[in-house]
Amino acid sequence: MPSPSAAMTANAWVRSARLASLPVYAGAASVEGLARRALGQDPDAVRRDLRRRTTQRTRRTLGELKGGALKAGQLLSTVEMLFPPDPEGMWRSTLQGLQEDNPSVPFAQLRPVLEEALGRDWTRLLPELDEEEAAAASIGQVHRGTWHDGRDVAVKIQYPGIREALAADLRAVSWATRGVALVARGLSLPPLVAELRTRLVEELDYVHEGRVQQAFARSYLDDPEAVVPQVVHAAPRILVTEWLEGTPLVRLGDDGSPESAPLRDLAGERYQRFLLSGPERVGLLHTDPHPGNFRVLPDGRLGVFDFGSSLTLPEGMPSAFGRLMRVMLGDDPAAVLAGLRAEGFVRPERQVDAAKLVDYLSPFSEPARHAVFTYSREWLASEFARVNDPRNPEFGVALQLDIPADLLFTHRVWLGVVGVLSQLGATVPVRSELNRWLPGFAA
Repeated sequence: MPSPSAAMTANAWVRSARLASLPVYAGAASVEGLARRALGQDPDAVRRDLRRRTTQRTRRTLGELKGGALKAGQLLSTVEMLFPPDPEGMWRSTLQGLQEDNPSVPFAQLRPVLEEALGRDWTRLLPELDEEEAAAASIGQVHRGTWHDGRDVAVKIQYPGIREALAADLRAVSWATRGVALVARGLSLPPLVAELRTRLVEELDYVHEGRVQQAFARSYLDDPEAVVPQVVHAAPRILVTEWLEGTPLVRLGDDGSPESAPLRDLAGERYQRFLLSGPERVGLLHTDPHPGNFRVLPDGRLGVFDFGSSLTLPEGMPSAFGRLMRVMLGDDPAAVLAGLRAEGFVRPERQVDAAKLVDYLSPFSEPARHAVFTYSREWLASEFARVNDPRNPEFGVALQLDIPADLLFTHRVWLGVVGVLSQLGATVPVRSELNRWLPGFAA
């Protein structure tokens, strides 16, 4: 298999072919499974073997390609419980691994990026830098070091060739959405792709990310619940921030013991509040909610990382989003449908079964019906298994919905919150938080 650096610098056709190979491989594995079972092999053993090979190939491919491919995998990791039943937890392990444990690029290939940003004598500013990566992400990898003033720092170094890799991935997404539009006419996909392109291009600019992170750091300075590392130095392809030590949020979700429940509940409450409060407190929305960007610090506060993906909201969270959440709580399906039409989610000319629409939206709206809600993997998996089953009458309703481009990322963040809290199995206050942070919700 190619190295991560070779995979990133491959042309668009090669990258697309490697991505396309994943479903092809899965299909071939299904045929192999049928043949092996026909030969008398144990069905459970065959399924475990094929699932193990498929998950390993998926993780290796996305991890090596980096860029938009790995970013998509990380987004899927927030809702990994929606994948097929997996008693051994192979898919869960695979997707969680994409959050922070991916194939790394050798430090020697990153050295020119350091020299470009900090000069050939970069060791004057960074007298100590661990060449072993602390984390390998979709656009860059993090190394631990010591700044010249003695501070422990995290040094994020952008991968060489990642800009071209992202461009290739975005072209592939654009082609794919055109094909989908031919099948599901009326879906407003091009504006969503344009919004995605804007956000990913911003992620390539570490100076922009540094400004966003520092704005959050100022607004949450001395906050009793959340910590944002201070920015030490920012260049287009290098970002140096203060180092924070903590337990990855995803590990709390793996510990489902009753003894850890209070810590999981507290972490979940602070995670939800941070993401909802950003627009009002900073004028910015952190739009990358996957749990690899969050740590629980030794004092219990929530450490927040990776501000490359953000949305400027100077007036706070859009009131249209709050109104939409409120509309979905209605008991009258016809009134819910009318409200969705008013907010632009259902076009006036479309005929939609209101009751089925309300049922389809229940995974998004159900927590908001409660003062306190207990999330779980089982709850979310059952909700999505029901509404996303093509045999279910509610399934076709999805094709009748339009998400306005300006609300795309608020919905992505809310879905991320629901997914991560379900991973944690957290019990958290919901209605009071939505009343507090979502304009239009409490009216």
